[in-house]
Amino acid sequence: MSKALLVFTTIILAAVMVFVGCSGGNSSQNVSSNMGNAATGTGGAPTPTPTPTPTPTPTPSSTIVPLMDMGNNTYLGFSGGLYTNGSNTLPTTHHLAGLGRANAIHPMDTMGNSNPNGKYVLLSIGMSNTTQEFCDAGATLPCNSFSFMGQAAADPAVNHTKLVLVNGAQGGKSASFWTSSILADYDRIRDTVLTPQGLSELQVQIVWLKVANPGPTIALPAANADAYTLLGQEGSILRALKTRYPNLQQVFVSSRIYAGYATSTLNPEPYAYESGFSAKWLIQAQMDQMQNGTINPTTGDLNYNTVVPWVAWGPYLWANGTTPRSDGLTWVLADFVSDGTHPSNSGQTKVGTMLLNFFKNSPVTQCWFVTGGVCS
Repeated sequence: MSKALLVFTTIILAAVMVFVGCSGGNSSQNVSSNMGNAATGTGGAPTPTPTPTPTPTPTPSSTIVPLMDMGNNTYLGFSGGLYTNGSNTLPTTHHLAGLGRANAIHPMDTMGNSNPNGKYVLLSIGMSNTTQEFCDAGATLPCNSFSFMGQAAADPAVNHTKLVLVNGAQGGKSASFWTSSILADYDRIRDTVLTPQGLSELQVQIVWLKVANPGPTIALPAANADAYTLLGQEGSILRALKTRYPNLQQVFVSSRIYAGYATSTLNPEPYAYESGFSAKWLIQAQMDQMQNGTINPTTGDLNYNTVVPWVAWGPYLWANGTTPRSDGLTWVLADFVSDGTHPSNSGQTKVGTMLLNFFKNSPVTQCWFVTGGVCS
């Protein structure tokens, strides 16, 4: 019996040793596998790799240069510069026409009669970005101090006696909301913006226009690109504005700010950039028509002696993200809210400052914007 027990015990011990050996081999294989997929911490223990939080990044391109910095270069075959031949300066003939309109701006009463004690109105027309930059996202008074109206209100050089700044822009009001003089937003401006301030449509003599369309999908150089759609709408808007505001003399148009941080399809690049060509071509179409009588088939009639006001560039707002343009302007992520499309307080400040500097220094606006200013 004793000998049998010894044999049995020996067999059991051998089996246990084989099992332990096999288990140890499998454990080593598992640790080796884990180390191959994760960094090790103290003592070789695997440390999980953290998942980085996605951050919107700009989408600069060597082919995308601000219009004002293009000179004689082209974008997809389209010439740059704000005006003709790569220039950023108003051509002489158009400049002189603008001077005539600038000097015609004068105080009126609510019936549209000349009155030294009257007012003249600079009105904003456009969408959410427009109202944010001009005054406030909610389009309510008083405006944010960092907006254009807020900065202008605090500037002693601005003509606070005769000039009234009025924000007609509103969130969601893209280009199609302004293409006809009978559309509801013109009534809204009359009834809820002008009238409560003791003003009338007959006193509106200057407009800042900044419009766009949501969800563009077709980029240049396609013949049906969204930039051409916007161009046609802007032509219609000029005619609607002149119908609604018969004493309107000047319209200053701006295209969109940078949209390379956009996190939605609302109006990303390159559509924000290409809206600058819509504005450029709108102004060029008016200049061409006044010179040779040919009406652009996309914009329609732009005769500033009959159906539309005189139109020119306001401040050009686009820069390629963090790449400084010639005057140093950049757009950083902090200049936008979370959607990467609408400006934050710092972004609104930038546009407000550009607007203020433009109207204070342009030779076709100083005479009505600045106290004692002269247009030349």
